[in-house]
Amino acid sequence: MIVITNPSAISGEIRIIDSLFEEGLSLLHIRKPEFSAVEMAHFIDKIKVEFRSSLVLHSHHQLAKDLGINRIHISEKDRKDRTFRPISGKICSTSTHSIEDFNSLENDFDYAFLSPVFKSISKENYHPKKNLFDALKSRTNFKTKVIALGGIATENLKRTLENGFDDVALLGSIWNSENPVKQFKLCQQIAHSYLA
Repeated sequence: MIVITNPSAISGEIRIIDSLFEEGLSLLHIRKPEFSAVEMAHFIDKIKVEFRSSLVLHSHHQLAKDLGINRIHISEKDRKDRTFRPISGKICSTSTHSIEDFNSLENDFDYAFLSPVFKSISKENYHPKKNLFDALKSRTNFKTKVIALGGIATENLKRTLENGFDDVALLGSIWNSENPVKQFKLCQQIAHSYLA
């Protein structure tokens, strides 16, 4: 299961992030679009160093080497504009919004988000234009893992995995919760019960 940081600051965020990892979080995507490179480095420095291998940088990719981060996320825009190419030796992910885009990905990507699956919890007026469960039936790219994003919560997580997604990414269901760690554990139990 993947968690994406809230774009803006959350009270006690670093403590929550460390707790999520201690509870078994596999990957944390650090998406802070407003951060400068200095702010990004400072933010990452506060996360326990043993979790570095599980961090994914969405911006300021040049920091990856110095911070010991081996994973980068390339935005859909940068991928399509070809302004950013996967880096040799780094594990790369990207974002897609249609099965056609997902199917046409080159083999450079370990996994890709496909969104939105459901009405977004964190973005207002962001909802699916197509049924992505139906769309997944025409999946031809099996080299890249497909990760469900958008509106994933306890009530639809199992159905999402049952309908062909390889994994899920959580954002709003975690950060909009009164207790993000408890919410993560609930989602984790549902995912484990499906995958068991």
